[in-house]
Amino acid sequence: MGSQEVTDWQGKHVTVAGLGVSGIPAAKVLHGLGAVVTVVNDGDDERARAQAADLEALGVTVRLGDGATLPEGTELIVTAPGWKPDKPLFTAAAAAGVPIWGDVELAWRLRELGGRKPAPWLAVTGTNGKTTTVQMLASILKAAGLRTAAVGNIGVSLLDAVLGEEEYDVLAVELSSYQLHWAPSLRAHSGAVLNLAPDHLDWHGSMEAYAADKGRIYEGNRVACVYNVADKATEDLVRAADVEEGCRAVGFTLGAPAPSQLGVVDGILVDRAFVENRQKNAQELAEVSDVTPPAPHNVANALAAAALARAFGVPPKAVRDGLRAFTPDAHRIAHVADVDQVAYVDDSKATNTHAAEASLAAYESIVWIAGGLAKGATFDELVARSAKRLRGVVLIGADRALIREALARHAPEVPVVDLDRTDTGAMLAAVQEARRLAEPGDTVLLAPACASMDMFANYNKRGDAFAEAVRGLGA
Repeated sequence: MGSQEVTDWQGKHVTVAGLGVSGIPAAKVLHGLGAVVTVVNDGDDERARAQAADLEALGVTVRLGDGATLPEGTELIVTAPGWKPDKPLFTAAAAAGVPIWGDVELAWRLRELGGRKPAPWLAVTGTNGKTTTVQMLASILKAAGLRTAAVGNIGVSLLDAVLGEEEYDVLAVELSSYQLHWAPSLRAHSGAVLNLAPDHLDWHGSMEAYAADKGRIYEGNRVACVYNVADKATEDLVRAADVEEGCRAVGFTLGAPAPSQLGVVDGILVDRAFVENRQKNAQELAEVSDVTPPAPHNVANALAAAALARAFGVPPKAVRDGLRAFTPDAHRIAHVADVDQVAYVDDSKATNTHAAEASLAAYESIVWIAGGLAKGATFDELVARSAKRLRGVVLIGADRALIREALARHAPEVPVVDLDRTDTGAMLAAVQEARRLAEPGDTVLLAPACASMDMFANYNKRGDAFAEAVRGLGA
């Protein structure tokens, strides 16, 4: 809906599904445009009641504890990304012919509001690495002197970025599979799928449906569809996408790049995609040592970010300067301390097997702290691929038996400590056991391969507990 259609919102009956980081801004924006807004929410707790009171003071209707019933007269639903497609509300909407948008779709449709000149979107998705890649991309774009922000699933509302007073030249946009599912008309300047591994299958219903939603990021791309050479499924999604004439497939690889790829040669990140005569020429962008940390999967993230930046016309120097200026968020392969010649590394953000495997691949000899909520995952493949690196394993959390059984099958010689406790002191005990197993030169790695909510409020709190325990060792 371009600026000429703004009057369409006047009196339009819109139902917003879900309070929270996307629902509240959506409700406020739509109400401000003159829509008649009803918010429905499953929860009815103290926080929800406080949020509802704020919206009701503006004139928005809020129904708490009933997210299943379609309000009468609804012409459009704008949903929070996490709401599953099989919810009764959506079944009722489909039967009534009511369209369903996510907050990303709403932001995309409103980006020309008031005659604005919308900033192009450089979009990133994938099972792992999204946030880091988007932050690297924003750092590179800033180094090129462009007005930009890292937005989307990263916790910064796209609606705020699109409708706020600040004007941007380009946006670095992180998109989850949920958000892509509800964003049918999104058309990015260029998009990247970093990797594909089973995740959120309870939401999508199947791996095929999950992959298809990820692949929507490529639809209508204008300049580049960036894919992972080592993950054929990402290239398959590019082949299936309907893109604009002249849009190119650009791969990234940790090996030497072929034409139309970015890769690594002798410790240098090189570009053979956005150069003259790419059959013969390559452009140096940065050194592997410019990437923090220089673990293989993080170098892959840097290459993907560089590819999107180069697709937007950023010069090579900005890639190097942007990567040097970038510092990763906490709990992502964060080096905590060295104690008795053993490194202690916090990768609490590795909440699934794919992320944990990437983390384990970064070190030669590891005492691995793992476990938590498995979310339906299996661990045989992870353990089989990582077994040769394991000095020992300390297991914590509700679903640790699943990992223990995989270790018995694929790494029977590796010593395992099974901590049968979920209290707040469990992490301290885990770190002490890991210290006992470790030898000089080893890395004690917290890469749980599981979610944290069985023992901790979130992965940040889990990482904080690990870091606190480690600092206690050196005291």
